[in-house]
Amino acid sequence: MLKRLSLAAAVALCLSTPALAEPLKVVASFSILGDMVREVGGDAVAVTTLVGPDGDAHVYQPSPTDAKAVAEADVVILNGLGFEPWGDKLLKASGTKAAVAKAAQGVKPRQMEAEEEHEHGGKVTDPHAWQDLGNGKLYVANIAKALAAARPAEAAAIQARAAAYATRLAELDAWVRSELGAIPKAGRKVITNHDAFGYFGAAYGVAFLAPVGVSTEAEPTPKDIAKLVRQMKAEKVKAVFIENMSDPRLVEQLAKDSGGVVGGTLYADALSAADGPAATYEAMFRHNVTALKAALSVK
Repeated sequence: MLKRLSLAAAVALCLSTPALAEPLKVVASFSILGDMVREVGGDAVAVTTLVGPDGDAHVYQPSPTDAKAVAEADVVILNGLGFEPWGDKLLKASGTKAAVAKAAQGVKPRQMEAEEEHEHGGKVTDPHAWQDLGNGKLYVANIAKALAAARPAEAAAIQARAAAYATRLAELDAWVRSELGAIPKAGRKVITNHDAFGYFGAAYGVAFLAPVGVSTEAEPTPKDIAKLVRQMKAEKVKAVFIENMSDPRLVEQLAKDSGGVVGGTLYADALSAADGPAATYEAMFRHNVTALKAALSVK
């Protein structure tokens, strides 16, 4: 009799306990956003990243598999600011009913001069806002808002994770300023092969020179390269960096022609693979700043 009562009680308990909700299906446009969504969402999310580690979102072409993932998503997180020129087309083609959020919503966008040969001149918006950790905190708030709206029952936990993450980013921001602030401002000049560090440079006082415009699709002309070599020699720029999703040959040629040295790899638009040095947004900053400081400190 006792066993029957115990069994009945157990069944009643199971029936009265709500089943755990399935994780939200979230699609993030590229690896940096994917990492942020995982940090904020925790167990509440299952994340699909369209442009993965070391991938170049500028030249990305959506696949049928990507369209299917977007169609089945509960939430889609894009960067915005024109970073995903394929984004609206993909959303429309997928027929998704997902909530769509722009992580860079509310960022004060930088305007940059476009190269005549590459972008037909004029001003273009720099979309790489995550390269300023202050903006990174805004990304976190926007992501948390979108996830909490899609899963109200877990809103408190989502917001708590977002707050803890934002605190870590604020501490990381202070560390970046301390590390780079130890280098004389006149010596904080580097070359990269893609103009993706405008927000970083403005926030942390580093001058980045690049032979390519905002898009990695642009091909610098011999005139561009010669001009940059002259500038490097005139301003005594020695540190030349390769970006992880770019062809290194251009930067290597610049270093050779100018007498500079290749300072290593910087991560701009994509994280590294999981076993690499920049597998998360936070690790990316620590890697980049450590590499920059080492190269800029060479006499």
